[in-house]
Amino acid sequence: MGLEGWTRWLHRWVSAIFVACVVAATAAAATGQETDSPIFYAPLAPLSVLMLSGLYLFVRPWVRRRGPGKA
Repeated sequence: MGLEGWTRWLHRWVSAIFVACVVAATAAAATGQETDSPIFYAPLAPLSVLMLSGLYLFVRPWVRRRGPGKA
C-alpha cells in the first residue's frame, strides 16, 4: 500500500473518531455542561488531520496527471 492508500485509510479512521467526538460534544451540550470544558475542543485535533489528509487526497490527482517535466 502506497502513500495514497495509507492516507485514505488514515482519513477514514480519523473521520470515525471525529464523528464520535462531535457526538460526545453534542451530548455534553445537551446535558448542560459548561462550554469551556475540554470535550468541546476534542473535535479540533481530528478535524485538523482530516483537513490535511483531505487536501492531499484532493490535490493528488492533478499533481499526478501533470507529471514531472510538463508545464
